[in-house]
Order: sequence, then C-alpha cells, then structure tokens
Amino acid sequence: MVTAQKLPAVVNGVNVDNLFTTIDAVKSAPTIAKFKFRVQNRWEGGAQNRSTVNEFYGVGKEHAREKSFVLHSDEPVILLGQEAAANPVEHLLHSLAACITTSMVYHAAARGIQIEAVESSFEGDIDLHGFLGLDPTVRKGYQAIRVTFKIKADVPDEQLGEIVALGTGHSPVFDSVTKGVPVSVKAERL
Repeated sequence: MVTAQKLPAVVNGVNVDNLFTTIDAVKSAPTIAKFKFRVQNRWEGGAQNRSTVNEFYGVGKEHAREKSFVLHSDEPVILLGQEAAANPVEHLLHSLAACITTSMVYHAAARGIQIEAVESSFEGDIDLHGFLGLDPTVRKGYQAIRVTFKIKADVPDEQLGEIVALGTGHSPVFDSVTKGVPVSVKAERL
C-alpha cells in the first residue's frame, strides 16, 4: 500500500511548515534567536570598496558559507567615482527594499496570504552640504526616503497597506534605519 506524504505548505515561495518550525524552536529555546552578521571591507582606491560576506553566528554556533558573496561600491562620475558599482547610500536603499519585501512576503505567507508579485521604488534625498562639511546644520545622511510598493495579490485594495505594514513592522533594516542603532567604531593599525 502506498501512503501519501504530506507536502510542505509553500506560500510565496516560503516553506510555511519550516517557518512555523523555526518559530516554535525559538519559542522553546530563545537563545538560538541571537545572530551576528559580518562584512569584511577593503578599500580599493578612490571611492571603490569591496566587501566580502561569509561567516556569521546564529543558532548558537558559527557558520561559514561554501561561497562568499562579494559586494562592490563606487560613486557616480559626478561624485568623483568611476561608476563601477552602486554607491553606499544606494546599497542602503537596496538593503531597505530587500528587507521590507522579504519581511512582508514571509509574514504574509505565515498568514496564508498569497502574493503573486511585488515591485517597489525607493528614493532618498541627500544634501552634500552635510557630507562635504560645508554646513554643520545639514544632516550627512538621508533627509527623507520615499517608498512605493506595487503588489499583485488576491486581496481587496484596502488590505494592500496592511500587507506592506507586515514588512515595515517586522523588517530589521527598516527598524535600524527608522529608529537608529548604536554603532561603536575603533581604529587599529593595519
């Protein structure tokens, strides 16, 4: 006799069974929720930097990926760069977009909300007077960021905002950007 196996519930590309298994594991052993992510950066000249992502700490132990990820940054020519890659503040917008979207999709999946497509646009305002040290009253970073999400899902229009709120309400990057995070900096000789 052939017995049917229960297939995992997959919503929005997320294995919901595994998601709830993870939630239950964290509930029963809260210390496994502590993670440390790391980036190693090397200046390559001018405005160019290369960061390598590999090792991280999570679920009570160190992890190393089989393959490192390499991220490049540069500046546009008008800002004295070579346009070899996105600049750091564009990377921040990408991180914000990716984290809100992933958080939204995961939390919608946990609620059984099927999302067919998500597109977004992020735009941020920076005044170089701050970065260049020309006016100490002007913020060096983004002064404002505007975000628009377009979502294709079988829900009423009034629920689209609730779906986006799942992302902004659970995104670690959104939380870090909107609430700030302590950053300690030290210098050592190379």
